[in-house]
Amino acid sequence: MAKHLLCYGDSNTWGYDPELGERFSRYQRWPGLLQRILGERYYVVEEGLCGRTTVFSDPLMPFCSGAEYLRPCLESHAPVDLCILMLGTNDLKTRFGVSAQEIAMGMGMLLDIISASGTGRKETAPQILLIAPAPLAENTQFVEFLPDGPGKSKRLSQLYRRLAEERGTAFLDAADYAQTADLEGVHLTLESHHQLASAAASCITEHMTL
Repeated sequence: MAKHLLCYGDSNTWGYDPELGERFSRYQRWPGLLQRILGERYYVVEEGLCGRTTVFSDPLMPFCSGAEYLRPCLESHAPVDLCILMLGTNDLKTRFGVSAQEIAMGMGMLLDIISASGTGRKETAPQILLIAPAPLAENTQFVEFLPDGPGKSKRLSQLYRRLAEERGTAFLDAADYAQTADLEGVHLTLESHHQLASAAASCITEHMTL
């Protein structure tokens, strides 16, 4: 029986192409590439949504709170063996006015939802792989992140790593393998999708008990 992996994220999981403003194809996006690397023993579900936050409600995009949809999403795809989370970038938008620490607290709430969901095999909790998103470029063309977003984005890695250690979940820092496009400073390059998928696959096969 194939292991079910749920990739829950934002536009960088959806596969936004920073050069064309369109969507990368299925096997250019990191979840699709992850599927190819892992093979038929795994079934990778993409759940990326442009604008998705951890827990914060966006008055301009009211359907984008990650907390509100996470439990229904887990139930929809159950049983889920592993939930891969990569969120926090959209929380950096100036209109939310939250600190890096508050974003990490929001991510902690998502971990709580997964742990309490019973949507794994035999009503257990799914395992979790927490990925800290790549930091924003200082000169990002997305003005809704300025002036403080890039600086706060650099602090998420340490905060997420600490959160993963406290909760006993696996962790990857996307910045070790991926970077945002020079063109606009928010979305991952095509090469970065490949590198992130490879790193995630190695973490799953070498360090996780699936």
